Amino acid sequence: MIGPLDEYPIHQTPLPIGLVDSSDRNFYDRCYFNAHDRTGDVFVITGAGYYPNLGTKDAFVLVRRGDVQTAVHLGDAIDSDRLNQHVNGYRIEVVEPLRRLRIVLEETEGIAMDMTWEGSFDVVQEQPHIMRTGSRITLQAQRFAQVGTWSGVVTVDGSDIAVDPSTWVGTRDRSWGIRPVGEAEPAGRPADPPFEGMWWLYVPLRFAEFAIVLIMQEDPTGFRILNDCTRVWKDGRVEQLGWPRVRIRYVPGTRTPTGATIDCTTADGSPLTLEVESRLAVPIHLGGGYGGDPDWIHGTWKGEKFTERVTYDVTDESNAGRVMFGVIDHVGRAVCHGPGAEGVEGFGLFEHGALGRHDPSGFVDWFTLAP
Repeated sequence: MIGPLDEYPIHQTPLPIGLVDSSDRNFYDRCYFNAHDRTGDVFVITGAGYYPNLGTKDAFVLVRRGDVQTAVHLGDAIDSDRLNQHVNGYRIEVVEPLRRLRIVLEETEGIAMDMTWEGSFDVVQEQPHIMRTGSRITLQAQRFAQVGTWSGVVTVDGSDIAVDPSTWVGTRDRSWGIRPVGEAEPAGRPADPPFEGMWWLYVPLRFAEFAIVLIMQEDPTGFRILNDCTRVWKDGRVEQLGWPRVRIRYVPGTRTPTGATIDCTTADGSPLTLEVESRLAVPIHLGGGYGGDPDWIHGTWKGEKFTERVTYDVTDESNAGRVMFGVIDHVGRAVCHGPGAEGVEGFGLFEHGALGRHDPSGFVDWFTLAP
C-alpha cells in the first residue's frame, strides 16, 4: 500500500509500473514538509519515511536559525498501521485529506513541534522521475506537491517559535518508489561510464492567486531528463508553463546559489519570468538525512525507539566542503512578471543542487566552483 488512501487520490493518476508492490530493497514512501515566515530568520524542514523492504521507518525535524542548524532524528521498526503515521514521539495526523494535516513532535532531545498545515491550492501531480546506473533503475519515483500555510508552535531548548498562518508558508510533497536508502550497498563492478553528477532544481512557490511548481533535472551535458512546470489557480485551472530556461546565480567560490532567473512560457506563447532570491540556505544533507549526509541517511537501522540530536554551524570550515556535495533548500522569495501577474510577489522553496559536472554552468568536474 502507498501511504494513507484517504490522503492521496491514487485513482486520479496512473502509477509508474512496478511502484505499488516492489521487492527492491530501496522501495520507499516518504513525505516532506518545510515552513518559514518569509524573513529568512528561521527555516523548519521535517518529514517521515517508510522503507518496507528494510523493515524500518524514520522521521526528522531540522531547524535553522542564524548560522546554526540542529536536527532530531527518530527511527524504529516498521509497522503495518499505515493510516497512523508515527515514529516514536513524531506523528502526522490527516485532518482533511489533501487540505489539512497536523504534525506533532513530543519533546525529543530539546525539540518539539505542534503545527497544522492548510493547503492553499490543489495538489500538483508531477511527472514520473527515473534514473539508471547502467541497466539498473536506481530511482523511479512519483510525487505530488502542494503549497500552503502553517499555524502552531516550534520549540527549541525551551524557546517557542510562534507559527502564524498570516506569515508562515511552506511546501509539502509526498513521493514513493525506488531511490537509494538505508545502509550503503556493496559496490560491485564500478559504473561504466562513471557517474559524473546531476543538476537539480525544485521551486514550488505560493502567490496570492496561484501556485507555481517547477521541477527539473539535467545530466552533465545539460540534457534535460525531467521537465515539469505547472501553475495552479485558485479556481482549479491548471496551466503548463513550457520549457523553462534557467540562470542560477552563485556565491563566488562556492556552489551555493543566491537566486535565479527562470523564463517560462504560457500556453499562448507569452513570456512569464520568475526572479527568485534566497533568503536563507539550508543544506539538507547536514542533519536532514538526504544524499551526501555522512552522519545519518533515511532508512538506516539504528535500533528500536532510536532518537538523536545533531547540531551544525554552517560557517565552520569543517562543514564548508560538505555543503557543495548536496542539495540546498532555501527560503525563497520570487517576483513574477507576465500576463495577469506583473510584479506580484510570492514565497516558497528554492531548492537547488549542482553536483559534479554540468557543462552549461561551467562546472567541469566535481570540484569546480563558481567564479
